[in-house]
Amino acid sequence: MSKEPNSRHDFVGSAAEAEAAATFGTAASSSMSAFVTAQVSLERVAVSASLDVSVETVICIPCFRRPQHLRLTLDSLAAQRTERRFAVVIVENDGAVRGSVPVAAGYLTSGKIQGLCVVEPRQGNCHAINAAFETALLMFPAAVNFLMIDDDEIASPDWLELMLRAAKATAADIVGGPVLQNFDDGMQRGLHRHPAFRPAYDLSGPVPVIYGCGNCLIRRPVFARVGTPAFDLRFNFLGGGDTDFFYRCRRIGMNFHWAEEAVITETVPAGRTHPGWLAVRALRIGAINYHVQRKGAQSLWSRTRLVAKMLALLPLSLVFALRLLFAEHKALIAVHPVIVAVGSALAAIGIEPQPYKASKITT
Repeated sequence: MSKEPNSRHDFVGSAAEAEAAATFGTAASSSMSAFVTAQVSLERVAVSASLDVSVETVICIPCFRRPQHLRLTLDSLAAQRTERRFAVVIVENDGAVRGSVPVAAGYLTSGKIQGLCVVEPRQGNCHAINAAFETALLMFPAAVNFLMIDDDEIASPDWLELMLRAAKATAADIVGGPVLQNFDDGMQRGLHRHPAFRPAYDLSGPVPVIYGCGNCLIRRPVFARVGTPAFDLRFNFLGGGDTDFFYRCRRIGMNFHWAEEAVITETVPAGRTHPGWLAVRALRIGAINYHVQRKGAQSLWSRTRLVAKMLALLPLSLVFALRLLFAEHKALIAVHPVIVAVGSALAAIGIEPQPYKASKITT
């Protein structure tokens, strides 16, 4: 049963379960029942006309106020060069306007791509990502590969195939890949080497950890071992829930692989190349670094060492800045480690940015 692009259905009670049974069959109805129980806040779903809940691969897309770019993201997924069947889970996190819903519904009901779209009315980065992965896990019980791409990103034509091949060949629990920048302001292309934009690694192979979920593949058993919620809500408005998630995975013995050839491109608007935005980004990175390490510091001694480390980074950051200045010849790049160190120190006393609050986000 297909939905009209502007239709809205709440995921509540037996009505949702009955709709699932009519649309997907008994197996999916069982999944929907679990979904209703666990995700009562999610609502207003759009579903593709033919949804195969037996797919082994699901791509998650959290969305917030970028409906026009979401079209480019979905176009890039529809154009993937692969014979593998996959579905998408699109999560709209703008509970008031819901601008991504009609875009998502148009692609789903037209058959360009299969999957579903839900609205997570609780605003925040971690709420949206948790909703995406939890929905995917429940609605697609046969799925073993869960990938993520943001709604301001475009997947290269072979992205999905390369990520899945890397996961199979290496048996890695988690696979990451590069996110390269497409700057709206062509004059700022030199910033692709800025630490705020540069990928963590340059070569394919085993890596100790990855830091972002904008281009990642996570195997199903990972979620069971890490627990719920996967992304800690304490990072909801700061960001960094992905870094925290991957560090927790590393602490319990998960292995990581980097697929350098599995490229995603991120659209960077002009506002994100301004010195002020880059400074706030560096402060945020510093705050994330502190909080991720603070979670792992369980004893008084380890917490004391962490505070000492944060203080030591302040003078050391000047050395790192000088090295970057000689290497890159750009003050805007060189100042980054100093601001990161300041961000860590400020977070230790409770001062940090909150860039993922709706009031702080501009489009």
